[in-house]
Amino acid sequence: MVGHSCRCTAEISLDRHSNQCLSDGQMKTTRAYTQSDRADSTVATRDRILAAATKLFLEKAFEDVTLAAIAKASGVSHQTVLNHFESKAGVVVGVTEVLAAETFDARAARPGDLEGAITALVGNYEQIGDANVRWAMAADRFPDLNAQLDVARAGHRTWLATVFADSIPTNPKRREQFLDALHAATDVYVWKLLRRDLGRNRADTEKTMAGLVAGILTGNST
Repeated sequence: MVGHSCRCTAEISLDRHSNQCLSDGQMKTTRAYTQSDRADSTVATRDRILAAATKLFLEKAFEDVTLAAIAKASGVSHQTVLNHFESKAGVVVGVTEVLAAETFDARAARPGDLEGAITALVGNYEQIGDANVRWAMAADRFPDLNAQLDVARAGHRTWLATVFADSIPTNPKRREQFLDALHAATDVYVWKLLRRDLGRNRADTEKTMAGLVAGILTGNST
């Protein structure tokens, strides 16, 4: 008989690539590795698309970021982006999830630490504040975007309630009014007013915002 031969039983299969006989267990292991590799590749592609999309949204107006631009920036086809996210709205959801996780880490502060909290907040606004303002201005024209901004506002309110928990009134109505005041004093538009419109430096911006919050905290203690 010419060439390699291998008599395979019911428990043995032929690996066509290596021309060797493999047991059922080895075949299952090979299939498991292949499926794992494919899953890893799918996750990596999705992450690459999200990274590219996040960068574009932070740099450009919302309406200027197209699926074609996202595909080009991430090095994949337009169809691949659709396969992962179905639409631009799907990409937006993914990007806001990425930014929410980054924001959570960036704003880490000890409860009650006013200066630390404001420093962390302004630092986060320095990174994504301009994009936040652009998105807020575009929200009325894009319902999907508006929904994500509602989620972001709720997240900011939760952050305020956590950082200033010891100072928040327990009466439900006063609690909401108090959180409204804190939200107004720390909103991204306050950062924009000070940093972009009035041209204040970061240190002065932090001092002003901290002063606004301190006034609210002091008013509650009287």
